[in-house]
Amino acid sequence: MPPRSMPAARFTLSALLLCCYAASAGSALDDSHKDSGEEINATCAACHGVLGQGGKQGEYPRLAGQRAAYLEYSLRQFRNRERINIPMLPYANERELSDDDIKAVSAYLAAIVLPTRPPEFKPTDDALTRLRAMENVMIVPKLPGDLANGKRLYDAECASCHGSGGRGFGRFPMLVGQYTNYLKRQIDIYLRKERPHLGVSKEEAEDGLSAGDGLGALGRLTAKDIDDILAHITHLQDAQP
Repeated sequence: MPPRSMPAARFTLSALLLCCYAASAGSALDDSHKDSGEEINATCAACHGVLGQGGKQGEYPRLAGQRAAYLEYSLRQFRNRERINIPMLPYANERELSDDDIKAVSAYLAAIVLPTRPPEFKPTDDALTRLRAMENVMIVPKLPGDLANGKRLYDAECASCHGSGGRGFGRFPMLVGQYTNYLKRQIDIYLRKERPHLGVSKEEAEDGLSAGDGLGALGRLTAKDIDDILAHITHLQDAQP
């Protein structure tokens, strides 16, 4: 990621695009949070996109529309070195990312709603207009798999935390609309126990979550089961805006 200072044109483009795609999404964004969140996101945009849409087919995950509580939790994990990601090291530290910064950028990203269907173009729209509009559409390719098995397992093992529609609860993240490559990579990291699947801090446990560093549901699933669940998740986006 580049330093927080970015070219004025890039920042202006960010502001214009976000006027079209930002929505409340259940998060009350006051002016101070919006302004500071937008400024902080200028740094994040180099990897995660101006609209938080992610990049490189999931090498950098989608952040737009993700739950604010989960974004805050993840950023604190990075800052406290409880979760290590090399590209995040220069930015997730006490000097660069205060508690107020974390709250502001998390609320800002959570409020962005990306369309999951192509817009209706006018016959007069040129190729560049169409290309720019499609860059802001978040469509995750559907995976093949046993959808019936994937839905059955998702409903039994995942829905209680991530929601029947994959939009998450509290600090449990939204899965629908996330790059499948990113989800697969995180599952592999969980299975190698390099990242705790259900690990939460003492403070978060007091908020009602169950602390623990086990694999949770992932420990009960086969590789085929996981592929079927991921296939099911890619079909959940049909119900998104």
